[in-house]
Amino acid sequence: MEHSKLIPLTTGEIAKYCHVTHRGVLKWVASGKLKAYRTPGKHSRVQIEDFLAFLKEYDMPVPKEIQDRLQEVKRVLIVDDDRGIVQAISRTLMVSNKYQVDVAYDGFEAGQKFSQFKPDLVILDIRMPGLDGYHVCASIRKEAKNKAVKILAVSGANDQHEIKRMMDLGANGYLHKPFSNVQLQEK
Repeated sequence: MEHSKLIPLTTGEIAKYCHVTHRGVLKWVASGKLKAYRTPGKHSRVQIEDFLAFLKEYDMPVPKEIQDRLQEVKRVLIVDDDRGIVQAISRTLMVSNKYQVDVAYDGFEAGQKFSQFKPDLVILDIRMPGLDGYHVCASIRKEAKNKAVKILAVSGANDQHEIKRMMDLGANGYLHKPFSNVQLQEK
């Protein structure tokens, strides 16, 4: 799930962004003001989301470098029960360093991941056991706050009725499996 442009921040980076000493950042971590985790080498690391929450809580400006980093990277949730397809799509997207990718292998997991991950794009298989792509798409579109999220439906069946139904539910595009890396990137 980690993406090279969204790797956790070091305490040294945070010190630089906040114009404070490294020791000052370590005090924020030790006092619980700044949420961090420890690496096996005993170094503190801070997820960008936690750093942003810290900045907001203490009414501090978001550094331009962090704003730029967040604007460049888009979050993509891949929902498909075929693990091979998921791996292929993930590899294709992550090579460009423009996407942070998370995956779900069924509709139920997709709902959980969607609310936690807050993707910009959902690549959604239509035909899955249990909760299918139609239900996932309708659930996403039910909430007005999800209007900006793009949904790319994918399916091995090239059924025009299926495509129309997904588009009527709010999908923004459709891609027929199997598809090439170029076709995926274009969509």
